[in-house]
Amino acid sequence: MKRLLLVDAYAMIYRAYYAFIRVPRMNSKGENTSAIYGFVTTLEDLLKKLHPTHVGVAFDPHGPTFRHDAYPQYKAQREETPEDIRRAVPIIKNILQAMNIPVLEVQGFEADDVIGTLAGQAEQTGMEVFMATPDKDYGQLVTDRVLQYRPRHTGGFEQLGPQQVCDKYGIQSATQVID
Repeated sequence: MKRLLLVDAYAMIYRAYYAFIRVPRMNSKGENTSAIYGFVTTLEDLLKKLHPTHVGVAFDPHGPTFRHDAYPQYKAQREETPEDIRRAVPIIKNILQAMNIPVLEVQGFEADDVIGTLAGQAEQTGMEVFMATPDKDYGQLVTDRVLQYRPRHTGGFEQLGPQQVCDKYGIQSATQVID
């Protein structure tokens, strides 16, 4: 069976960075490498656990998306990206390139949109799809063949299918996550 792993890059990068905020990982030049270390470690764990036949890592592009056109204040309250994360992103993209893992980035669309679209298309071809992200909004996309893999604070991952999403959020259908 073909298995597709789609990773929400920034969600995992932020999670990795803040996981080490009290004891940051530093290189010999004094640069904070927490985001890089945490992201790569998590990706390796996912690859070993899921054994995907296909992998893609989706990044949010620079600049506005269609959501900003619809609502100009979209994410206006969000804090500026920490400089250590900004420096980490090109390095992470280089690592992905060296691993022969495609970087998915579509101007005008967030990683969520790209992952949701690809997950739906892959499911239609009969693939099993794993969306790796801590973002609870992905719960609306789960089906019997499209699962969410959420990193746990204690290590490992929580696998969420439709029933697990309903149980976790006290809803009747995973599509209600959108509400």
